[in-house]
Amino acid sequence: MPPDPAAEARYYKYEDEKIATRGPYRLKPLEATKSMDRRPNLVYPIPSPGGSEIWPKRQWWWGKERATLALQNNELVFAGKDDDVSVSYKQYLRDEHGETRGAKPFSVIDGIYTQQGTADLVEIFGEAIIQFPKPVALLKKLINMACNSEEGNIVFDFFGGSATTAQAVLELNREDGGNRKFVMVQLPEPTGNAKYPTITDIGEERIRRVISKLANDGQKGLELGKHQRSDDLGFKVFKLATPNIQQWPTEEVSDPEAYAQKILAFNDPLVSGWKPENVIWEVALREGFSLNMRFVPKELPNGNKVYEVTDPDSGQQFWICLDEQIRADLIKQCELTLDRLFICRDVALDDSAAANLALQCRLKTI
Repeated sequence: MPPDPAAEARYYKYEDEKIATRGPYRLKPLEATKSMDRRPNLVYPIPSPGGSEIWPKRQWWWGKERATLALQNNELVFAGKDDDVSVSYKQYLRDEHGETRGAKPFSVIDGIYTQQGTADLVEIFGEAIIQFPKPVALLKKLINMACNSEEGNIVFDFFGGSATTAQAVLELNREDGGNRKFVMVQLPEPTGNAKYPTITDIGEERIRRVISKLANDGQKGLELGKHQRSDDLGFKVFKLATPNIQQWPTEEVSDPEAYAQKILAFNDPLVSGWKPENVIWEVALREGFSLNMRFVPKELPNGNKVYEVTDPDSGQQFWICLDEQIRADLIKQCELTLDRLFICRDVALDDSAAANLALQCRLKTI
């Protein structure tokens, strides 16, 4: 966990010649507790300042090599006399590289209560619109234990609920300059609330409001801590849906006339009421693009509209046109090349246009 200044002041009370580099230290017993498994290699004598040998009643925490090095570096402390001498080691506030020791969590729910989860929602929505949400502080502790702020970890929550995890990730990134990401998964369970009909709706709105608050805090110049990295406050919402591109029916048709009718009905596989953005996402996923994909529309002088689709994760790219007709001069307008993937509807091309495009680019049709 992050360093705890209050604990530092309470426990790190002693100083030695390393104060400038290692800071103050606290004393910790070198002898292991009974709960530790028996290990013979941790049973050996340590010479005391008086010349006698000190044996552990059970075993030491450290191996002999490490204890010997600590003794040479004046990092062991002896207390008692005669046959009753105990050995402690100096636990410094900072390590050999000057990094301050993090706080140890004695309990992940220390000082965190269920009521705080409700208070978190009331602060965002003005009311407790869902029962027993997880406290944001609890999720922040758990994420802090598992995710390094610098490694760009992705935090998955397959029972997203009201998106407490998303809020925890966003706030943690703001506090420590991290670049963690989150993925929330939630079934659209009904709530009986007309304003937010499903739990998913509550989660989406919560993320929007948390992002809005963080953005406003940044514009007001509020103290954001020592980390000033510009944080990513964007998110996307995906929902399971039926395909926009129909699959060819697999049932066999033996009658030639019926088969001809089947082909005619399947002239354009796009479903009724399709939307360009939905078709583009479906095509991109079929091409192996990630959910981080972006697309930009471009109106061409010839009247066609194309979309430039890019996957920043893999560097892949393709162009797609969903118009009902591909005009003859599209090749010049798009500056297509042999290695460029171009996707369009099959009904938009006649045989001549399809053959010409196939010579100029990597052509695929829907």
